[in-house]
Amino acid sequence: MELDLNGKTALITAAGRGIGRAISLGLACEGVRVFVTSRNRSDLDSLIAEMGGGAKGHHSLAMDLSASGSPSKLVEELRKTIGTPNIIVHNLGDTLGIKNPLCSMEDWDRVWRVNIGVSLEINHLLIPEMKEKAWGRIINIASTASLENNGPVTYCTAKAALVAYTRCMGRILAPDGIVMAAIIVGAIFTKSGYWDQTLKTDPKHVEKYINDRLPMKRFGRPEDIADMVTFLSSDRAQFCQGAIIPVDGGQSRHFFSEV
Repeated sequence: MELDLNGKTALITAAGRGIGRAISLGLACEGVRVFVTSRNRSDLDSLIAEMGGGAKGHHSLAMDLSASGSPSKLVEELRKTIGTPNIIVHNLGDTLGIKNPLCSMEDWDRVWRVNIGVSLEINHLLIPEMKEKAWGRIINIASTASLENNGPVTYCTAKAALVAYTRCMGRILAPDGIVMAAIIVGAIFTKSGYWDQTLKTDPKHVEKYINDRLPMKRFGRPEDIADMVTFLSSDRAQFCQGAIIPVDGGQSRHFFSEV
């Protein structure tokens, strides 16, 4: 299938490792010029090198996007390098280790900002410019936690809001040639990620989780998500406005006829 992405530009947040890294590499392989962000400079340097470096038109910026004013600084750097991106992939997200549902409002604000607030701020700055071009793709990386009780209350709530935002904004942006969609990500095994660490500290828990929750009896791969992002970034996805697409190997219980 020809995706015709050669020459497009993309912004990917939280791109240094795992899913974000796989997405960046997948788009770069299709000829997309990629701008990546992460807090870790060494991760970004190795990623840029793997994609072919600045000679291929790729750029990076190491920064904490959750810090006040960071999204605006990011957009300023974008305009100096690749201009307004054709594709935005919001991969930033984390529980921040906050598990208490009655945590402080400051902690609620922190989880909200990382999982949806930063994305909203970036979109507010870039969507008007996308409208002028009458073409754009905005892909939000959500989680099975957005649709069911599968994680801390703060995280589930923020991801659920991201999915609702996607559904509503997708309809609003449709007349402007902009597709906004969300991917519901299941359990993905990434190097040094949660499941990699848990496998070393509590292998019995990992085995039970796989047997009880994962119909395919394996974790997903970052490339499973990257492939869907690449498709959604193309003209082939022009009728996917507001689409909420599970890529979870059948993990989500709300899709089961019987629980």
